[in-house]
Amino acid sequence: MRSGGGVSASGGASAPGGAEAPAQASLLHPANLLTLARLLFAPVLFLLILQAEQSRGASWAAFGLGVAMAGTDFFDGRVARRANVTSRSGAFLDPLADKVVVLGAAFCLVAVERYWWVPVTIMAFRELGITAWRARWAGEGVSIPARRSAKYKTFVQALALAMAIMPTLEDADLVLAIALWVAVAFTVVTGLQYMLDSRSARARSRSENQT
Repeated sequence: MRSGGGVSASGGASAPGGAEAPAQASLLHPANLLTLARLLFAPVLFLLILQAEQSRGASWAAFGLGVAMAGTDFFDGRVARRANVTSRSGAFLDPLADKVVVLGAAFCLVAVERYWWVPVTIMAFRELGITAWRARWAGEGVSIPARRSAKYKTFVQALALAMAIMPTLEDADLVLAIALWVAVAFTVVTGLQYMLDSRSARARSRSENQT
């Protein structure tokens, strides 16, 4: 691999500071397989949520599967960092899987009347809007660094969903509503942060091109 710092003794590219640069991972790398598993099991989760009102077993199964899927979201990044690899497919699939699981589960909860449609629609517009915004800047070659708050947002969303799916909280309407609106607040704020960061990144890109 090529890099401004040359090639390390182990055969990998090294960064300008001497540290080994991340290698490119294939689609079948364990980190990407964890992300793909999250996508593949998403329809099963949705079906279990829709069946939860008729079956307490389905409700517990949905909760367990949801927790396991949230775990894959944590471990895929950890596996990639430990192996010191990056992946274009992973960079695309990971946020896609997050959005599919979160929005799909949220709308299923609307369908079974555990969630009000308004906050879920706000989340959906934010997620789809930022996806379009990201695609626009990527088309112009502008790279926007990810904030840690984006991961916090995903965690808060997952926590709110887990609470709504958990059978022991099925009658705690006020608690579930508060958790959902907290998730909406994180979702909106991080979306605004991303828009501001994208403008700053574009300004830096223009400045570098001029010099």
